[in-house]
Amino acid sequence: MTNAKFNWGLIAPGRIARNFAEALAVIPDAHLYAVASSNLARAQAFAEEFSGEHALDDYQQLVNDPAVDAVYIANPHRFHYDCVKMCLAAGKSVLCEKPLTVNAAQTQELIALAEQNKVFLMEALWSRFQPAWRQVREWLEQQKIGEIKLLSSTFGVNVPRNNDDRLLNPELAGGVLLDMGVYNVSMSQYVMQQRPVKILAEGVVGETGVDERCSVTMSYGEAASQFTCNFMSNTENSFTIYGSKGFIRIPGMFWVASQACLKLEGQPAEVFESPFRASGFEYQIEEVMQCVRAGKLQSDIMSWQESLTTMQIMDEIRSQVGVRYVFLGE
Repeated sequence: MTNAKFNWGLIAPGRIARNFAEALAVIPDAHLYAVASSNLARAQAFAEEFSGEHALDDYQQLVNDPAVDAVYIANPHRFHYDCVKMCLAAGKSVLCEKPLTVNAAQTQELIALAEQNKVFLMEALWSRFQPAWRQVREWLEQQKIGEIKLLSSTFGVNVPRNNDDRLLNPELAGGVLLDMGVYNVSMSQYVMQQRPVKILAEGVVGETGVDERCSVTMSYGEAASQFTCNFMSNTENSFTIYGSKGFIRIPGMFWVASQACLKLEGQPAEVFESPFRASGFEYQIEEVMQCVRAGKLQSDIMSWQESLTTMQIMDEIRSQVGVRYVFLGE
């Protein structure tokens, strides 16, 4: 497979899937082989725009095609579990949009199935693979800012009121934590490389029953991560890591970062810039392809345990804020 085209199947060609397709175009050996949607016309239009080879209205048909090397899943959160399970049962490698599932129990089931069937599985948390965030990791490993003391981040967008939109729809696992706060949580974990020892969360649950604001403190002992995510106002959306010798700042929008700034006490700022080759998805796509070709079941950068820990943290935050998803039996 190393010298051949890597055939991608894509499930649910919506807005986020466009970023994926744009990124495929800059990876020489990546190919959009098949697109599947519940609406055939939508699949056909997407395949035509991005040079896809096949358009289908049946997810199972895509998954069963032996020519498909891996499947990218981009439908609403509630449906991730079922789609990933279908792919893993068929032996298809999976890159699934964040959050991988709606709760930790679902994530544990999928990890067990991937391990049992010896199939690659990765959550699409693209930030971890972007060059700017990789530079942040390098600065931290070099202890440039000394001991980490505090992480501070926001992710807020003034979302137009539409109670039928997936963001506010509890039947589609709506809510700001799963949609936006997952980045604050997962990137805090990326920085700290350990599980928080205590979590304090409060927020606003709107009229539809989903969280519209979450304000959270995750304590790591001597350090803490404080963040707010919300659908109610536009915030700075930066991510700052404060240490004993200085700080690292990833400017807004921190989850799609092409720049990072290192500022040490008494020294001029050092700015790292790395414009994307395409949409920013290309780095995680290349990671999946490398892992699958190497016969790996998971990524070292976005491991199964990382996804599970993030889901366990978000379960606790949702519990404290008071959000329950009826379709999960909560």
